[in-house]
Amino acid sequence: MATREEGRGMLATYDVTKTDKRFIGAHILVAVIALSIGSLFGPLQAFQFSGVDLYPYLQPVFKSYYQGLTIHGVLNALVWTTFFITGFFTLTTILGFKRGLRYPKLNRVGFWTMVAGLVMAAIPILLDEATVLYTFYPPLQANWAFYTGLTLVVVGSWIEGYGFFFTYRAWRKENPDTRTPFIAFGGLVTMAMWQFATLGIAVEILTMLLPWSLGLIEGTDPQLARTYFWFTGHPLVYFWLLPAYVSWYGMLPKQAGGKLFSDSLARLAMWLFLLLSVPLGFHHQFVDPGIPAGWKYIHAVLTYSVFLPSMLTAFTVIASLERAARKRGGRGLFGWVRALPWSNGSVAAQLLAGILFMFGGIGGLTNASYNVNLVIHNTTWVPGHFHLTVASAATLSFMGISYWLVPWITGKPLWKPRLAVIQTWTWFIGMLIFSNAMHVLGLLGAPRRTPLGVAPYVSEEWSGHLLRVGLGGAILFVSAVMFVWIVARTTWGKERLGANEEIEVPIAESEQDPQLTPLWLDRWVPWIVGTVLLILVAYGPQLIDQIANIDLGSGQAPSIRPW
Repeated sequence: MATREEGRGMLATYDVTKTDKRFIGAHILVAVIALSIGSLFGPLQAFQFSGVDLYPYLQPVFKSYYQGLTIHGVLNALVWTTFFITGFFTLTTILGFKRGLRYPKLNRVGFWTMVAGLVMAAIPILLDEATVLYTFYPPLQANWAFYTGLTLVVVGSWIEGYGFFFTYRAWRKENPDTRTPFIAFGGLVTMAMWQFATLGIAVEILTMLLPWSLGLIEGTDPQLARTYFWFTGHPLVYFWLLPAYVSWYGMLPKQAGGKLFSDSLARLAMWLFLLLSVPLGFHHQFVDPGIPAGWKYIHAVLTYSVFLPSMLTAFTVIASLERAARKRGGRGLFGWVRALPWSNGSVAAQLLAGILFMFGGIGGLTNASYNVNLVIHNTTWVPGHFHLTVASAATLSFMGISYWLVPWITGKPLWKPRLAVIQTWTWFIGMLIFSNAMHVLGLLGAPRRTPLGVAPYVSEEWSGHLLRVGLGGAILFVSAVMFVWIVARTTWGKERLGANEEIEVPIAESEQDPQLTPLWLDRWVPWIVGTVLLILVAYGPQLIDQIANIDLGSGQAPSIRPW
């Protein structure tokens, strides 16, 4: 496949090699395997809520509800997303810059580092030696291999990010006055944000959790550990979301038959996500007594601030889609929506993901509101909310991207395109039922991280909603199986594209010439400096205070294994 751009007065070309495709495909393969395994355990949690407890039948292979919850959270929220994102950004970097990776061996080192970390973390999880849930708060303690493995996954993703940055630097030397192609730009901003965001969890593991699990220190400081975790934990949401945004901005308009409405607004939104994504973790710690109220207020304000780039995204993407739909004959205030190519599984998946995410964004404002947060904190409202982010805006979008990406990698047509459309709608319906039930249960006071199917305090008022959780989980499971089956049949099918057929990577042009985008929206230094300064202001004083008063004595938080 060849791509072209006008660069420095010469026609630049790059042929995407089979090696490139195999490397991207390796990421997607690991990601889909992780999703397949992790999705086996999500429905088990949902069925348990509705009173159908299958865990006794899985023993002694899987010991408990909490082991399943750990597997589901780690594989679906961390592994599926990280591998898919790094693979997808390998593609956007290559095609955006019209050149191969500057140091392909470096990116391969990053990939295999992630694979090694995944295997190392998976073994203790499967052996019930790391049943510490997705958040792995101390004093819950995992085997040292779990913490080491997660560290390697993060380090591997850093290394792959460095590979993208080196490729950008090489491109920039050859194109000093050219605006960065948006699809490559979006990937770079996301990976830069990830470099900042993961510092928290890296410090937590390397300075406390890993030495503690090895017996080098007696205990941990749970308050400081939670602060480190949420330094990373909330920006992780944007690590999931921004790749979907890159597709919504830079690819979906092309699939709908139109162009990106505003290159400038798209870049501004990405920069604002870099600036605002990290310094807002204290809104997850509103009930933590060790953090002064003033700092919680600051982080609440910053959490509301990140709503601005989200609204810019909504406006720009909807404007792009509306203009595309009207070109297709769409009429009326909202009638144009029907003119979008809903029969395309890739398009339908991303459109439905955006609809679900609108509900998730509203719920996010609730989470950031101190008084309301006190009502829903640590209730099922919270997993109901983040299933609208990672399991909808991100995962459903990634599924939609896969419906053109896998055929592009394999050179084979998508198996049963109509079934792909059914799969996306099945996910949408299942998630509406599941997440709504979880939100309502949270408002009624149902706790999260709890097998409610056997809880003695479940009220009659909860019963119908618990059944809806099980129903939604069952529908989501069917949808996940359909997705994996479509991808597998496409990959290993015998049918190949004809000699004159080619899968197009949908890269949208902008309504305006990107060269007219203001130069300050294509310069890194001011945004990086602003990001560092805001993080130092929002976290620096509190981290200094908590570290100065750290207590790692055994009386503070000895290891606990309650199951």
